[in-house]
Amino acid sequence: MNIIEAKQEIIHTIRAYLMKDETGAYRIPVEKQRPMLLMGPPGIGKTAIMEQIASELGINLVSYTITHHTRQSAIGLPFISKRDFGGEEYSVTEYTMSEIIAAVYEQIERSGIHEGILFLDEINCVSETLAPMMLQFLQYKTFGTHKVPDGFVIVTAGNPPEYNRSVRDFDIVILDRVKRLDITADVEAWKRYAYQMGVHGAILAYLDIKKENFYIVKADLAGAQFVTARGWEDLSRIMTVYEEMGLPITRELVLQYLEDPEVARDFATYYALYQKYRTSYHVQEILAGQRPTDLHALVSAPFDEKLSLIGLLTDALGQDFRAYGEQVDIQRAVFTEMKKLRDALSSANAIDRNAHTAPVAPTAPAGNAADRQPEASGSSDALTSGNLQAQLAADHDAMVAELQRRQKAHLLSHRAERIERKAILALEELMHELSLARGDGTATTDEALYALAKQWFTKRESARKAAIEKTGAELTNAFGFLHDAFSDGQEIVLFLSNLNASSACLRFIRECGNDAYYQYNQFLLLHDQRSTLRAEAARMLEL
Repeated sequence: MNIIEAKQEIIHTIRAYLMKDETGAYRIPVEKQRPMLLMGPPGIGKTAIMEQIASELGINLVSYTITHHTRQSAIGLPFISKRDFGGEEYSVTEYTMSEIIAAVYEQIERSGIHEGILFLDEINCVSETLAPMMLQFLQYKTFGTHKVPDGFVIVTAGNPPEYNRSVRDFDIVILDRVKRLDITADVEAWKRYAYQMGVHGAILAYLDIKKENFYIVKADLAGAQFVTARGWEDLSRIMTVYEEMGLPITRELVLQYLEDPEVARDFATYYALYQKYRTSYHVQEILAGQRPTDLHALVSAPFDEKLSLIGLLTDALGQDFRAYGEQVDIQRAVFTEMKKLRDALSSANAIDRNAHTAPVAPTAPAGNAADRQPEASGSSDALTSGNLQAQLAADHDAMVAELQRRQKAHLLSHRAERIERKAILALEELMHELSLARGDGTATTDEALYALAKQWFTKRESARKAAIEKTGAELTNAFGFLHDAFSDGQEIVLFLSNLNASSACLRFIRECGNDAYYQYNQFLLLHDQRSTLRAEAARMLEL
C-alpha cells in the first residue's frame, strides 16, 4: 500500500484498539492488540504520518529509534533489593524502570491524556543484546518487568534488507504477533501530502514530468546513490528560504538533498527553466485575468513546458488556498476571545445588547451550524467598568500558557502551532490598539473599548472576505486561460487533477464554492467516463 493508505489503516486500527465496551474495558483486550509493523524504504514518510495521526486523533506520541538503545537503557538497570519470602529475607535482583516506559508515563503527565502511540523506529536493527527481548516486548508489551501503560498502541517501523545492512530478518514467531503493513513509494500519494505541506511548485512540476525520479536507491562503484521523499521535502524547505533571501538555487545545493548526481543535475536544470517560465508567462497577470500576447503559441509548445505552466498556476493558487485555511482558523480563534468579552460585558450589564451586537464569526458555507453566532452565555466572568483590558490580558496569558503546555507535551502539529501563535499575535495587536485608545482618550469606558474591538475584528473579517473573492476570481481566471489556450484538452484535466490532490483547495471549494471549478470538474468526470468507455470498446474489439 502507499503511505496515504497506510495512514488510514493505522488510524482505523488505533480507533479499534481504543474502543471500549459499556463497562469501560477495551473491546479488543490489550494482550490481543497486535503491534503494527510498517515495512518500507527509508525517507518515505513513516515517521511523518505518525505525527499526523497523533495530532488528528488528539492522542500522545512517544517516538524512539530503537537502534540508539542498549539492553540497559531499554530494559533498565539491575539493583539489589530485600524481599521477604516465607518469613525469611532474601536479596533479589530488580530493575529500574525502562527509559522508554518512563518516557510514556512522563508524556501522560505532561499532556493529561492517557492514550497514545509508542512508536519505535528501525525495529529490525536492534543491537545484539536487545534482540532477544523483542519477542517479549511485541507479545507482552513489556520492557524488562515494566509494562507499556494500557491505552498506548505500539507501532513499529523498519526498512527492508536491501536498504539497510544492519537489518535482522524476523522469524515466524515474531511475525505472527504483529500486524504488518508493507509500504511502497508512490509519487501520486506523496503529492497529496506535498500540496498540504506547501512543497515548492518546481518540485511538484518536475515530478509530474519525471515521476521515475521520485524515489531512487541504488549502489555502484561510486557508492550509494539515493533520492527519497524526505529529501524532496527538505530540499523544498531550503529552496523556499533561499528564494526569500535572494540566494541562488545551485546544483551543489540540490545535491546535498538529492544524493544522486544525475537527478540533482537534471532538477537543477529544470529549476532554471521553471524560473524562466515563471517570468515569461507572468502567472500573476494570468490569474488577474490577463492573457499572454502569444497565447496560441502555447498550443505547439513542448508538453513539458505546458506541465510547467500548469505547475506554476497550481503553486500560486495553492499558496492562496493555504492562506485561506490559515486565516479562517486564526479568525475563529480570535472570535472565541471576542465572544468571551461580549458575554462577560453582557452579563455585567456593561453594554446595551440591543445597541451593541456581537461581531459576526468567520463563516464557511451559509447554514453551517458550527459557524452560527451563539447567544450570550451569561459567563460568570462578569466585568465591571474599566476591566475589559484586564480580561483581554488574562485571556491572552491563558492562550500563551496553553500553547506552552501543548508544546511541552508535543501535542501540536507545525500548522496548529503556527495558527495558535498568529492568534496570540492578533490579540496582542488588539491589546495595543485598546491601550492607545484609552491613553489618548479616544475610548475610556468598557463600552467604547468593546465597540473599538468590534471594529477591529470587522476590519480583519472584511480583509479576509476580500482575499476569498480574490482567490475565487483567480481560480476562475485560471480555468478561463487554460480553456482559451488549450480548449478542453488534457491540460485542463491535469490542472483539475492537481487541484483535487490538494486538501487546501478542496477545503476552499467546499466552504466558498467556485462555479468554474464545478463546471470543469464535471468535465473531468465526463472525460474519465469517455476514457473508460474507449478502453472497454477496445477490449471488445480485441475479442
